[in-house]
Amino acid sequence: MLGNFTYCNPTKLYFGKDALENLHGELQKYGKKIVLVYGGGSIKKNGIYDDVVKVLQDEGKDVAEIAGVMPNPTIHKLREGIDIARKHGVDLILAVGGGSVIDYAKALAVSVHCDEDPWDKYFIRFEEPSCDIVPVGDVLTMVGTGSEMNAGSVITYPEKKMKIGHVFADESVMPRFSIMNPVYTMTLPKYQMIAGIYDIFNHICEQYFSGEDDNTSDYLAEGLMRNVIEASRKAVVDPTDYEARSNLMWDATWALNTLIAKGKSTDWMVHMLGQAVGACTNATHGMTLSAVSLPYYRFIMKDGLPKFVRFAQAVWNVDADGMSDEEIAAAGLERMKTWMQELGLVLHIKELGATEDMLDDLVNGTLILDGGYRVLTKDEIRDIFRQAM
Repeated sequence: MLGNFTYCNPTKLYFGKDALENLHGELQKYGKKIVLVYGGGSIKKNGIYDDVVKVLQDEGKDVAEIAGVMPNPTIHKLREGIDIARKHGVDLILAVGGGSVIDYAKALAVSVHCDEDPWDKYFIRFEEPSCDIVPVGDVLTMVGTGSEMNAGSVITYPEKKMKIGHVFADESVMPRFSIMNPVYTMTLPKYQMIAGIYDIFNHICEQYFSGEDDNTSDYLAEGLMRNVIEASRKAVVDPTDYEARSNLMWDATWALNTLIAKGKSTDWMVHMLGQAVGACTNATHGMTLSAVSLPYYRFIMKDGLPKFVRFAQAVWNVDADGMSDEEIAAAGLERMKTWMQELGLVLHIKELGATEDMLDDLVNGTLILDGGYRVLTKDEIRDIFRQAM
């Protein structure tokens, strides 16, 4: 492994069918004023809301609610939440939902006591908090983002057609605790489930497709990818398969809690491309990633050929006998495509509502990063989006 790094992850995880029982003890560590954050109301239909509220009532908490956090949470929704949290005098933000809700909660946590505009400070200038950070806890109901054990937050500014993520350096932004019951994920519609599955897989790819050294992180990544593939096939056939759903939940957490990024430069260009699509179409995050992945990986394959060969053999079991490196690498991507089709993932951005006249906005909305095998030009980004159409 190359380079120097520090690893610290303060999030306490409670995993399993009885995980919610631990919310009692966690709530006792914080003050009385709780802001409960959740999405469009599915947690009220499936009973999770009632279970969480009962624990809050049993612990004597004074609760204000921020409901209706959308799949791509906006800066306008964040500003609305800041007003609610300030008026309530919040001691703890409790997010109940998937990655978007938890991302929103973290953005709220760094903004409640901030005297500047959070969009400019955190998502344009990428500054770190200079104010007190409100602690966050969560009850996870959808897997994919890994937001339950990292310091990342993605916020959208619809009018500017910008969707930007900030991974905060301050570990205090990470959830203090995460309640993880795989059963809570079983009521998700199939579309959301498979979008989350691809989000997990691509998080691993973003960290895997960088660097050339013999790195422990790559071996961990290969194991996670193989398990995602195996568990996804079982979950698609039977969404109530507890073993499959629990494996996917655990895969998602370890895919993006920063562990497998250690000693790596990491790429993240698929996310930059996908987030530009999301900003223009408001499409589901995991589907924006699946729609741009193959065109991007085919484009950079020759630049990182040894790793794509390894990917084909270690993850997809490609038999290399009699094949050139280019053929092996291409065969790996073809098997990846077959798996994506098997799950029902979106493979073209037109399916998400992207049109040719959006090309300029897509290109201009894509942040260019330098951690992968190739630093893209604007013209190359345009070509990739054309292929993704």
